[in-house]
Amino acid sequence: MPALPKSLFYLGADFLTARTARKLRQKKKSVPAQTRIWRRLVGAMSATSYGRKAGIEPGLDYDAFRRRVPPQTYEKFVPHIERMKRGEADVLWPGQCSLYAVSSGTTAGRTKYLPITGEMLGHFRQAGLDSLLFYTSRVGHTGVFRGRHLFLGGSTALTALPDSAPFAAHGGDLSGITALNLPSWAEKHLYEPGADIAQIADWPAKIDAIVERTWDRNITMLAGIPSWILILAEQLRLRVDTGPARLPNLQALWPNLECLVHGGVPIAPFADELRAVLGPTVNFHEVYPASEAFIAAQDADSALGLRLMADAGIFYEFLPMKEFDEATLPHLGNKAVPLEEVRTGVDYALLLTTPAGLSRYVIGDVVRFISTEPPRLLYVGRTKLQLSAFGEHVIEKELTDTLLGVCQRHGWQIVNFHVAPMFVNSLTGQKRGRHEWWVELKPGTVETPTGPIIAVELDAELQRINDDYEAKRKGGGLEMPVVRLVIPGVFEHWMRQKGKWGGQNKMPRCRSDREVADELAGLTKFTEDTQSPFF
Repeated sequence: MPALPKSLFYLGADFLTARTARKLRQKKKSVPAQTRIWRRLVGAMSATSYGRKAGIEPGLDYDAFRRRVPPQTYEKFVPHIERMKRGEADVLWPGQCSLYAVSSGTTAGRTKYLPITGEMLGHFRQAGLDSLLFYTSRVGHTGVFRGRHLFLGGSTALTALPDSAPFAAHGGDLSGITALNLPSWAEKHLYEPGADIAQIADWPAKIDAIVERTWDRNITMLAGIPSWILILAEQLRLRVDTGPARLPNLQALWPNLECLVHGGVPIAPFADELRAVLGPTVNFHEVYPASEAFIAAQDADSALGLRLMADAGIFYEFLPMKEFDEATLPHLGNKAVPLEEVRTGVDYALLLTTPAGLSRYVIGDVVRFISTEPPRLLYVGRTKLQLSAFGEHVIEKELTDTLLGVCQRHGWQIVNFHVAPMFVNSLTGQKRGRHEWWVELKPGTVETPTGPIIAVELDAELQRINDDYEAKRKGGGLEMPVVRLVIPGVFEHWMRQKGKWGGQNKMPRCRSDREVADELAGLTKFTEDTQSPFF
C-alpha cells in the first residue's frame, strides 16, 4: 500500500475503525474464520516435506489432522529449521525462508530461530494494525492516528546466521524485523524512532537518541516494556528540566499522548508509577504478542481479558493442562481442542499452526478463557516456570543451573530456592527492578556463604547464559540481585502450609510476581545486613 497523503490516511483510519467496531459486535464469526485459516494452512503445508511425512494432504479433515500430526515443542522442529536456514525449500512452508526471529529461553539452549516467511510478515502486519483498531474502536475515536507512535523495540540490525552460507539467512529481534517491513503509510505517518535509531542495539545509547529525536514531537502512543518506559520518562524529564517544578508527566511534554501499548510482562506492579509519569488521561492498551504469533489484544475493559485474533492467519488449538505432559506430547494430539470446543475457566496449553509451517507448535504458554463468545482469554503462565517481570525471559532451568554452578565452585549444597522480582519502590529509593533470590543452603561448610558474594556470582553466571538478562543488566534495566539466605526449614514450612510436602510436589523455583516471596517473608526474619548468613 503506497504512502497516502495525510488527509486520506486520516479518512482511512476512520473507515477502518468503524468497520472494526462493526466486526467486533458481530457474533459467531471467530469459528468460521478459524476454519478458513486451517484449510488454507493445510493446503500450503501439504506441499512441504514435513507435511507429506506427517500425512497432511489437500482436503484433509480436522479429525484426521488431529490423529496424524503430533503436537511438538520447538526442539522437535530444530532439524527442519536448520535445513531451512541453509536455503532448502519446501521444508516446513513452501519456498525458501531467509528471515528468522531470534528468541532466547528454550530448555535445550539459549537461542531459538523462528522462521519468518512472507506470510508470517503479513500476519504480524495485519495483527498489529488490528490491535490498534481494537483500541480506537473501544475508545470511540481515532485521535491516536493523528500523531507519532514511539516503539521501544529491539534493534532492526540483522545478523547473518552461522552455518547458512552460501544461502543468505539473517536473524534478529522480531520487533526489529517487523519494523524493517512496515507498510509505507505506517513508516511515513506513524513510526518512531526512525530507521537510524531503530538500528541501535545499545539500549542506553538508544534511549538517549530517542530522547533527542522525540522530545518535541507529537507523540500520541508509546509501546514498550514498562521498565524501559520508566527509564525513557526519566531521561525525557532530564532533557527538558524546567527547574524546581520539573516536568510533571509526559503529557505535559506530549499533550496528545493518549495510549500506552503494553504486553509480555505483568503491568500491575508498574501501573501506579506508569500512570504518574505518563499522565492522568493516558489509556493502557494490552496486547499478547509472541515471537511465534500475535495472539490477542484488548478490545474492551481489561478485566474482560484479551480478544483472540481469530482472523489473522493463525490456527489455534488448546490442550487442557490436566492432560499436558511434555514427555508424551506426540501422543496427546486428540486431547487438544479447536476454538469451538473451549470452555471458560479451564487452563489450556496453547498450540499454534502458523504460516511459517509450525504445525501444532506448543508455544509454552498457558491461557484461560473468560468468555467464548466473543473469545476472550487471559495469559496465566508458562507450561514451564519462567521469570520475566522485566522482560528478561529467564526460565527455571537457567536459574537452577546458575545457582548450582555457583554453589559447586564453593562446595555449598542447595536445599531449596525461589527467585522473585523486586519492583521499583520509592520508599526504599530503589529506582530499578531486580531479582530477589531466596536460598536455603545446608550448614556446616568450610567456606561461609554470604549474600553479597553469592549475588555477584549469580549475576555474572546468569548474564553468561541468558542474553536477555545480560541486556537488561548492562542496559541499566535491572539492578544487581539481592540474596536472602534463610534459616533451615523455611521452605519445608511453606510447602507444608500449602499441602505440598512429600510425594512429587516441588517448590516453584520462580514466578514473575511476589506471591511466593511475600509468603516466605512472612515465615522468616532476615537481617538487612546480608553480610551475615541466617544460619
